[in-house]
Amino acid sequence: MPAETMPPRIAQIRLVSSHPQVYSPCDDSFALVDALLADRTKLLDHHPSICMEIGTGSGYVITSLALILGSESKNAHYFATDMNPHATTVTRETLEAHGVHAELLTTNIASGLEKRLSGMVDLMVINPPYVPTPEDEVGGSGLSSAWAGGENGRTVIDKILPVADSLLSEKGWLYMLFLAENDPSHICLQMRDKGYGAKIIVQRSTGEETLHVIKFWRDPDIQMEGNEVVSGAKTAPQRGFDFLRSQISRLSFRETRQ
Repeated sequence: MPAETMPPRIAQIRLVSSHPQVYSPCDDSFALVDALLADRTKLLDHHPSICMEIGTGSGYVITSLALILGSESKNAHYFATDMNPHATTVTRETLEAHGVHAELLTTNIASGLEKRLSGMVDLMVINPPYVPTPEDEVGGSGLSSAWAGGENGRTVIDKILPVADSLLSEKGWLYMLFLAENDPSHICLQMRDKGYGAKIIVQRSTGEETLHVIKFWRDPDIQMEGNEVVSGAKTAPQRGFDFLRSQISRLSFRETRQ
């Protein structure tokens, strides 16, 4: 097959390291990587200098991102964090097995990097703990920290979003995965209030879960709109958000009926 027609590389499951206390790649991981693949041309044109994953787990996503961007983004620098020390060890092994590199930090969300990377991250990917669980399960050690999301699965998500906002550059893009139960429409409205546009990149039902990978970016039109007196007529960003919310609601409603 000619080189120009070969599909972009992603992490190979057989080369992804593992540990009993580390979340292995699953449907949500695959959905997030599929979103990056779907946006690959835009990502290459975006020329991100600093890329980051919060909650790296096995390293499947950050490794896939480095491979997707490849030599065309040779100046990109990668960071990955996880509060589980086994996860950062496994991620290092996964990266090395694929011949790519990231700076790894065992920490909660991005503690220790917030000043260093403030306003500098051009591309961020997050598969957060999104499963609705009792609050006392949130932030536990080991494997449960990868999925335990508290009430409506939002406890950790609501802590991550302000951190992401502080780290993203003016041209920063955030790809984040949500469960229907997380109320992604409400999250999009919250991000809109901070001046972000949003777009669904991947929607997927796994039988047990309805997943949404949503891309957020700083939208000058929305930011300008927030500084103006809003008239009765809806602006283009407002119409876009109405459409986004209808798409999320329609998919979630359809899946709950099946």
